[in-house]
Amino acid sequence: MSFLLLVEQALNGLQLGVTLFLIAAGLTLVLGIMNLVNLAHGSLYMLGAFFAASFARLTGSFALAVVLSLAASALVGLLVELVVLRHLYRRDHLDQVLGTFGLILFFNELTKIAWGPMALFVDVPPALSGRVELIPGAPYPVYRLVVLAAGLAVAAGLWWLITRTRLGMLIRAGASNREMVGALGIDIDRLYTAVFALGAALAAFAGAMAGPLYVVEIGMGDAILIKVFVVIVIGGIGSIRGAFVAALLVGMVDTFGRILPSLAGLPSALAEMAVYVLMATVLFFRPTGLFAARG
Repeated sequence: MSFLLLVEQALNGLQLGVTLFLIAAGLTLVLGIMNLVNLAHGSLYMLGAFFAASFARLTGSFALAVVLSLAASALVGLLVELVVLRHLYRRDHLDQVLGTFGLILFFNELTKIAWGPMALFVDVPPALSGRVELIPGAPYPVYRLVVLAAGLAVAAGLWWLITRTRLGMLIRAGASNREMVGALGIDIDRLYTAVFALGAALAAFAGAMAGPLYVVEIGMGDAILIKVFVVIVIGGIGSIRGAFVAALLVGMVDTFGRILPSLAGLPSALAEMAVYVLMATVLFFRPTGLFAARG
């Protein structure tokens, strides 16, 4: 493998990693604070992509479409939490899995009714459609660099929110001892709603930014959700820091796992196995993940 190809694939892996982190961050907050297994989190990623595609056509501005898709998806997340998920917090995980699986079916059918069964295609914004040579002889798409930079910026903002703000203090306290937080007069229900809306917005942002890179189609969140759960398990359930590190690892392993077997003449099935081999290896040495839960 040439050095230039190595650099290009490394950037692709980082870009995939930050996309996975945006989805995993919201889900790990929900797991860590609410102790809720939400299989429908990928549907919020899908809705973010569909909202952004529609708003981009209506407004002609991709940046405005992303902002509007975040607001719309956060509102959807808020309604889902109030109407459905609030009734599942005190149920066991099997009930949560069944309930949120039903939400997957609901959102897939609702999307089909609203947008039709055909896939949507989103053009890369003209201002971001070029390439830039980070290394001479290796042009790289500007839009992918923007996705990478935006993901890292959101990760930094989320770190600041969790570690430096009162809301972050309440989120961390709620993850450690929700009963004590409630006893101190904090409205736990309102905190749960805010956290879920934040998680929905993060997933929607990932979907909106992924629209120009992938096909926007019904069920697109179901496949990526599997990798997101792998990220959460590797990083440590409830750990934002672990989710970030694990997402970058999974992104790199998945990207290189798709090209190395073909270059070495090995079966292509190894590409699908790579991230699961990584997960099994991490769990063998660290059964609770790379970082302590709720870290």
